Amino acid sequence: MTYKGSDLELKCVNVIRAVSADQPESANSGHPGAPMGCAPLAYLLWTEYMKYSGKSPNWLSRDRFVLSNGHACALQYTMLHLTGYPLTKEDLANFRQLNGKTPGHPESFMTDGVEVSTGPLGQGISNAVGMAMAEAHMAATYNTDEYKIFDNHTFVICGDGCLQEGISSEASSLAGHLGLGKLIVLYDDNNITIDGSTDLSFTENVQKRYEAYGWHVQQVTDVVTQLDDLRAAINAAKAETSKPSLIAVKTVIGQGSPSKQGDHSVHGAPLGAKDLAGAKKAWGLPPDQMFYIPDDVQAVFDA
Repeated sequence: MTYKGSDLELKCVNVIRAVSADQPESANSGHPGAPMGCAPLAYLLWTEYMKYSGKSPNWLSRDRFVLSNGHACALQYTMLHLTGYPLTKEDLANFRQLNGKTPGHPESFMTDGVEVSTGPLGQGISNAVGMAMAEAHMAATYNTDEYKIFDNHTFVICGDGCLQEGISSEASSLAGHLGLGKLIVLYDDNNITIDGSTDLSFTENVQKRYEAYGWHVQQVTDVVTQLDDLRAAINAAKAETSKPSLIAVKTVIGQGSPSKQGDHSVHGAPLGAKDLAGAKKAWGLPPDQMFYIPDDVQAVFDA
């Protein structure tokens, strides 16, 4: 595979994949597949688009991020650690353990930087609609031409399971009706559920449904060999201020796994030591080191 971005960009994405896969491996429980597939999405959001402060997690003007497919929480914990939130490597290694800061689904009352608890599928994207409504209301009430006190976006990563739930349909319909232009949803369109291919249970045209709701809909078919298409889509979503945006992103679940990439077996179980080591070797990372973050990668997130 020839990657069309910089070597450091790809290295950052692969480190996110590795550290996210290390967490369920450490716990012998969890979901590595979605974090590995969505790592490019997270990298781009945290390095180029979102406003946030790891030192001030409750900064009023921050963009809001909601991981609607909460089972992929290892991805969010990796990003919080990389971007300076109070989440250590020891916390990552304590994944899914009682009284830890890295529970099996994100909990807003346990982990700084988690905006909303996302366990049941569909709840996260629906909460995000409420957050976008709140921003629009506060902006309309308090902003002036001179002072934009409330001016943040709400970003979401969601999966097929979220969009199968009825509650997400109701909330998304309302978002379209209200024209919530600062709501941007990245749909992890990987064609996989925990039981197998989405061909088993979910074959509707999601993009057409969201167009019918009044959303601005785009598709990105490749985040494996380059990120420019996703950059262009996010830029277009931000430019469209009269409609919420859905970007359907074709990802590969378990991207990089030597034996499980693209298969439902990587959805809800650790990779296993041999497979994880093989993935790290292919990524140019030390196969025997857990939670390895090289200095040049950390420097990108410290910038």
